[in-house]
Amino acid sequence: MVGMVRGVGRDTIYRVPTAIRKTSPFWGLDFERTQSCRVGIMNTRTELLTIQEVAEATGLSVHTLRYYERIGLIHSIGRAQNTHRRYSMEDVGWIEFLMKLRATGMPIQQMLVYAELQRQGDETLPERLEMLRELRRNVEARIDELQQHLKVIRYKIELYGEQVAARTR
Repeated sequence: MVGMVRGVGRDTIYRVPTAIRKTSPFWGLDFERTQSCRVGIMNTRTELLTIQEVAEATGLSVHTLRYYERIGLIHSIGRAQNTHRRYSMEDVGWIEFLMKLRATGMPIQQMLVYAELQRQGDETLPERLEMLRELRRNVEARIDELQQHLKVIRYKIELYGEQVAARTR
């Protein structure tokens, strides 16, 4: 089992295998901004991860990783001679980005469209940009809605706190 530490990303907390932190030249890069699915050819064991290591690092199940690959959210992952999947750091970065899209409520069907556009290259940047802008509008609307709910909760906490304080005097 790979030793894990908690790292703090831009908006999330995630677990990173110790082997990645210590040996990878890609540790700390912002893979959300990558324009392609491959950094380059990697040939050492410490730069490639098994599906179990990726599952640990991302919090996704092995089943989900295989499903994402099967439906095309993740490109076909390279294989070792024993046919086991070997993920690059860029693959992990793409998976982390997909997790952020999913966490914002983007349906898998839209994620598939985005993934296909991303694979087609820079000529699809306008379409991807519009997809992300629409997602941002949806997320901001949801945040506004949650802020309104939070105001009610704060009001109730203040009201109940005053009532409890008045009883204990």
